[in-house]
Amino acid sequence: MQPGTHFAFGAHDTHGVVASFTSSVPAHIAHWYLEREQFEPIPGERGLYRLNEPERDGSRRTRQAVDDLRLLGYTVQADMRLDPALSTGPPLPVLPNGLPERRRRLAQAAAGRTTQRRATPPTTSAPAARPIPPKPTYAPTVHLTAPSGGRSR
Repeated sequence: MQPGTHFAFGAHDTHGVVASFTSSVPAHIAHWYLEREQFEPIPGERGLYRLNEPERDGSRRTRQAVDDLRLLGYTVQADMRLDPALSTGPPLPVLPNGLPERRRRLAQAAAGRTTQRRATPPTTSAPAARPIPPKPTYAPTVHLTAPSGGRSR
């Protein structure tokens, strides 16, 4: 390994894709990062980790792990096929999902005129205020009855 390297990724005959770390990284931090990148410790092999489920797009997941660790500022050494800087993954298939067509239609609808918002004010105007009813000309008469002798039981 080159001096100053923090992590190394490569292929192993028995364990598939493996990763290890150097003494320049504390073991508990390296363990935490490698587990988050879907690597698990190999029993009996101190400091060696293997990719779990390598048949599930293992090369791409390893390249992503290498890239993630580099973005965090670590120096990573990897085999040529596992290094995102040196190799490119297979092109992703383009599935026809109609999304560009839908976006085009939405953009046209947003650019066009709508019937919900009018650019010109309506020709008839709403009344300024509600009319106030006229004041009555008579005084209303209220008949109050006094209770008879207090409370009833």
